[in-house]
Amino acid sequence: MKKIFMLSLFLCTTMVFAKVSNVNYKATFGIFGTVGTLKNKVIQTKTTYQIETTVKLAGIAKSLLGGQTEHYISRGHMKNGLMISDSYVMTTTKKKTKKVKEYRIDHTHKSVTKRYRKWVKGKLITDTKKTLKFYAKNDLLTLYFNMDKAITQKGKIYYFKAVGLEKQKGLVKITVPSDAKSAKYKKDLGATANWYAQALIVQKNFNKNKGNILLSVDKDGFIKKAVIKDIMMYGDAKLIRVK
Repeated sequence: MKKIFMLSLFLCTTMVFAKVSNVNYKATFGIFGTVGTLKNKVIQTKTTYQIETTVKLAGIAKSLLGGQTEHYISRGHMKNGLMISDSYVMTTTKKKTKKVKEYRIDHTHKSVTKRYRKWVKGKLITDTKKTLKFYAKNDLLTLYFNMDKAITQKGKIYYFKAVGLEKQKGLVKITVPSDAKSAKYKKDLGATANWYAQALIVQKNFNKNKGNILLSVDKDGFIKKAVIKDIMMYGDAKLIRVK
């Protein structure tokens, strides 16, 4: 009984000193209008963090993709104010199919292992495990939420690596314009952001196999708006902060 009481006290104390942020977005896609929502919950203490993200589709996107939902969880530790990922789990559910990609990051040996599982009608049909060809301290979620602290200077190009981007060996190039060169960003992202950036990623559904993600950062350090230009023939995809 004493152990249960002490554990409860520890958990309550941890939550009291934890910083909890809810950052939510709506997604729009060219001619299709609103296609979904993205909800993020970030919990940070002095030593640990957890990010949980849920993506739900709406409208025509929901119909075309069979009501697909995506769930992401990143857990790890804090170092010099930055989130360092220890694990990253991506779960996709669609009709009778469930897919889970689970990454474990070994910082001591600088390696990342990936386990991929797939279920159809509740039956496990695929279960594989491999070591990635690159090591990274970030996953896709920590890269997104670390950006305001990791980028310290305007008018500069930064290179990061993030787990979850195997097709480009984890490499992400982020260009941060100077104030004098931010005019073209303001056209797509608005003029009230704290600062702007452009991230280059590689995906098969982008024109010329490349996608430029334009980003604006709010005064509290969270992404305010993101725009992916020219996806196939359908126009721009936008992520707009609503809370």
